Amino acid sequence: MVKKERIGIVVSSKTEKTIVVAVQTRYQHAKYGKTLIQTKRYMAHDEANTCKAGDVVLLEESPPISRNKKWKLKEVLKVYEQ
Repeated sequence: MVKKERIGIVVSSKTEKTIVVAVQTRYQHAKYGKTLIQTKRYMAHDEANTCKAGDVVLLEESPPISRNKKWKLKEVLKVYEQ
């Protein structure tokens, strides 16, 4: 089975080995045709605690790690610089 992947922005990295990633999806409204943006937040496992808030990351689906974590960090695509 192919594992799903998502690209998103890290919103929080305060917890140990866990990051919260916001993934935006664009879609058209069925009746009115307007383009809408839906934001969904995923909790993901970050084994090395490498991510900081603002980083753009690639997530990969995994077997459940805890109650809310069903995704793993695959790679950091872009590091956020202030």
